[in-house]
Amino acid sequence: MINKIADSMEAALAGTPDGATVLIGGFGTAGIPNELIDGLIAQGARDLTIVNNNAGNGDTGLAALLKTGRVRKVICSFPRQADSHVFDALYRSGQLELELVPQGNLAERLRAAGAGIGAFFTPTGFGTELARHADGSEKETRVIDGRSYVLEFPIRGDLALIKAERGDRWGNLVYRKAARNFGPVMATAAARTVASVHEVVELGTLDPETIVTPGIHVSQVVKIARIATQAGGFKAAA
Repeated sequence: MINKIADSMEAALAGTPDGATVLIGGFGTAGIPNELIDGLIAQGARDLTIVNNNAGNGDTGLAALLKTGRVRKVICSFPRQADSHVFDALYRSGQLELELVPQGNLAERLRAAGAGIGAFFTPTGFGTELARHADGSEKETRVIDGRSYVLEFPIRGDLALIKAERGDRWGNLVYRKAARNFGPVMATAAARTVASVHEVVELGTLDPETIVTPGIHVSQVVKIARIATQAGGFKAAA
């Protein structure tokens, strides 16, 4: 019987190796799998490459992971925000490497990994510093139908951590509004995907037409509690 519901956070993240590339869903603070990030911190893997749209907010979640000093490199689109002081301090002191990727390119590089595409040409970044590799060498370019393009390669992960709203024991997932963001493409781009959900439902409960991430792309599902607010309600899943 297929059952991807993890017995614990520790079990779901066990075996994450040092040097892993970890894809972490989220867009700003929407859809960040904070509980899974905390689990990764507790698990102890080091020398990580983290892929996310941002580079952390405040002192929690991704910022807390960066603060441990166990991240070697960040690949993202928007590293600096008003409260990105953890990333800022680490980067300015030379303790953290950054690969800046335009948001559309980031999404497509992840999608390409899941689709088995070896590389693709895009006009975004052509003629800028983003058309160079980290060592300063120029990326391959090509003119197609009179327009200039630069060659980009897929981003593949050893592990993806994503946040969904509901899931079943087969790993089928649905998301809540903007919390969906990078989760679906990251799930397909990683060798192993762990998803947190607020609800675990019986097989057949999820309408097949509404399932966004099929269970074939999910390795483990971890149920997490909603966070109660001071007003007596619950914090939105996004």
